[in-house]
Amino acid sequence: MKNLLIAFFAIFITLPGLCADAPSGDTPLPQPRVSIFSTSTDWEALTGLRYSEYRGNFIPSSNIIGRGLVLYYLDGFPCYGLGEGVRIWIGPNNKHDGELRIACLYAPTEIKFTWRNATRDADQAQSTGILTCPVDSDGRDLTIELSQCEKGPDWDEYK
Repeated sequence: MKNLLIAFFAIFITLPGLCADAPSGDTPLPQPRVSIFSTSTDWEALTGLRYSEYRGNFIPSSNIIGRGLVLYYLDGFPCYGLGEGVRIWIGPNNKHDGELRIACLYAPTEIKFTWRNATRDADQAQSTGILTCPVDSDGRDLTIELSQCEKGPDWDEYK
C-alpha cells in the first residue's frame, strides 16, 4: 500500500510538468533557425585554384534599362562580390554608376544579378527578380551584354 501511494504522488507531481511541455492548439510550433554563412573562403582550399579579381563591363540594351537599371551581383561559384563592386546602376545614354568587381577562381561564363528599374539616386528598395547573363571574358575583363540576359521569375512567383 505504501508503494502504491508513493507511485500515485510521483505521477501526480510530474504529470503537470509533462502536460505543460505539450503544444496546445493555440501555441505555434517553434520554427527551425536558419544559419546563413559563406563557404567562399574555403573554395581555394577545396579546389586548389587561386582567386583573381575580375571587372565587369556592360553593353547596355534599351529594352531592359528603361529609366535606369539597378543590378546587385549575386554570389555564386566560382565567384563572390567584392565590397562596393556588387551594386551597379546603368542608365540611358550609356551612363553608369558603380563597377562590377568580383573575385573568381576562374572566369565565369554566366552570372546572376537581382534587378529593378530605378533612377540613379533612387533609394535602395526591393528588387524585382533574378537576371541571368552570359559572360564573355578577355583576361580579367568580363563583358556582359544586357540584351542577352534572361529575366527569371519575379520574387513573388517563388512562393
